[in-house]
Amino acid sequence: MKGKRVNFLGDSITAGTGTSCYEKIYHQVMKREYGLAEARVHGVSGSRFARQSVITDAPRDRDFCLRATEMEKDADVIVVFGGTNDFGHGDAPIGSFADREPCSFYGACHTLFRYLVETYPDAVIAVCTPLHRVNEDNPKGDGNKAYHYGELKEYVAVIREVAQYYSLPVIDLFAYSGLQPKVDVIRERYVPDGLHPNDAGHERIARVIGNFLLSY
Repeated sequence: MKGKRVNFLGDSITAGTGTSCYEKIYHQVMKREYGLAEARVHGVSGSRFARQSVITDAPRDRDFCLRATEMEKDADVIVVFGGTNDFGHGDAPIGSFADREPCSFYGACHTLFRYLVETYPDAVIAVCTPLHRVNEDNPKGDGNKAYHYGELKEYVAVIREVAQYYSLPVIDLFAYSGLQPKVDVIRERYVPDGLHPNDAGHERIARVIGNFLLSY
């Protein structure tokens, strides 16, 4: 990891919501602890993998597939960390594995992962699953969706499935981060709002991602 240039593509967690300062965000912790040459941050709060049915000028409506094309092309490592907002408030359907357009969650995963593989054929491209969140069992996400789109675990399963198709390593934060805010002590210490990790939570994320990449 020492001396590597890493692009981090993500949402509010990558943007640092929940932390006390920029230096406490997981990618900055990784930069210090693992000696990264550069940690390029492409995190936009509220952003989603999939394209929405109505696109506004709001930054969050610039989906991952769009923003991936704007990242630096000389990266040694790409870390993709998102999907929780597709579950929480995205209006794109989950779709099916055959989808190849970004207007469904399946299609957005295919679009994004294929673009990254074609653009960075020599880089390590790692895909993180979403973290657990307190309302993860609500098939209407944050509660404002018009239809029952699916629980968070279904979005996690899609990410795993499509990443496997492109033979991309998956950093399964849903399964192995140790951050489950439904457990009171974990929420109190690491994820106070039930969604965004605090400084201590970001330290754990940095360690899981960093050690995974070291072993890859």
